[in-house]
Amino acid sequence: MNTSYDRIGLNYADLRKPDPRIEAMISGALGGAKTVLNVGAGAGSYEPLDREVVALEPSIEMIRQRPASAAPVIQGAAEDLPFNDNSFDASMAILTVHHWADKAKGLKEMRRVTRNQIVIVTFDHSHQRFWLTDYLPELVTVDEGKMPEISDFGWWLGPLEATPLPIPHDCTDGMLGAYWRRPAAYLDPRVRDAISCFWMMGDVSEGLENLRSDIASGAWANRYSDLLGRDELDLGYRLVTAKAKGY
Repeated sequence: MNTSYDRIGLNYADLRKPDPRIEAMISGALGGAKTVLNVGAGAGSYEPLDREVVALEPSIEMIRQRPASAAPVIQGAAEDLPFNDNSFDASMAILTVHHWADKAKGLKEMRRVTRNQIVIVTFDHSHQRFWLTDYLPELVTVDEGKMPEISDFGWWLGPLEATPLPIPHDCTDGMLGAYWRRPAAYLDPRVRDAISCFWMMGDVSEGLENLRSDIASGAWANRYSDLLGRDELDLGYRLVTAKAKGY
């Protein structure tokens, strides 16, 4: 069972608050489902309040951060879901599949327990990189080592749709790309602690110091001035939807 978030999820509930615009897209993808399984549920972000939800999460630290009002949670792994076949109308997995030890097995399990749609938020690492990789090129290696290809989801789930999930400039969910128009946020160690890839890269002090210097001098604003008027940006995040019995 992958419990890496017992170490890296300490401030997760405070810094990874669901963004209502992303939440609306996920809710739309769930369609008319009345019962939903949230796999890799973390602290409960994006769990719909108007449906019957069961959460599954491997990390006890993440489970402890779930509010009292959150859906009931079971500690367990995606690769061995403790549910009967066709137990849920829909299942969801939000920015979690890249942490699973056996992605193919976990998604096969989601298909097994789901009657209708499967909804996944992931990242397409074939998408053009955003500016942070200019300072931290290590991010490319981390992404490619963890993130499945969108085509992999097709092999595992069958026919699917992958829809761009643009990130608002004031996104409240502190994922890696959330601060694309707020570069100083990446200098805050507390912000970085809630982004898993920073735990995988090791020492990034040189790149962060270069970013700090460029923000102070105005070089960052000059170099990326085309971003400053944008309200949202496609950074490669994707909303993947598939029918569990779509074959």
